[in-house]
Amino acid sequence: MVTDPIADYLTRIRNAVMANHKIVEIPTSNLKKEITKILFDKGFILNYKFVDGKPQGTIKIALKYHPETKTSAIVKLQRVSRSGLRNYVDANSIPRVLNGLGVAVISTSKGVITDKEARQLGVGGEVLCYIY
Repeated sequence: MVTDPIADYLTRIRNAVMANHKIVEIPTSNLKKEITKILFDKGFILNYKFVDGKPQGTIKIALKYHPETKTSAIVKLQRVSRSGLRNYVDANSIPRVLNGLGVAVISTSKGVITDKEARQLGVGGEVLCYIY
């Protein structure tokens, strides 16, 4: 049993990037699906596929690498809010990751969105992770 599924999700991607894998499979949940869509929209992953299975299903993520240097598009994945210490922000104190080059994934009342979208909508929420 995994106590923090988002930390497990980020760790699986981080480990696959460090091992230069092309595809990583992760057990699915609705929150993980939303984070995967954000990763794809922001250009951190090449593609993704949701596979329905008997007990839970999986997410297959195709990781993105530079064609010449073989470096990953994902430099760092950092879990911010965790089960022991939740990190909530209001609309005025939403963090900027690397002066706007990175993405903060925030769970709000409007759904799971990026920091830029949360600023535009004027909503705060729980900061799940930083990606750059």
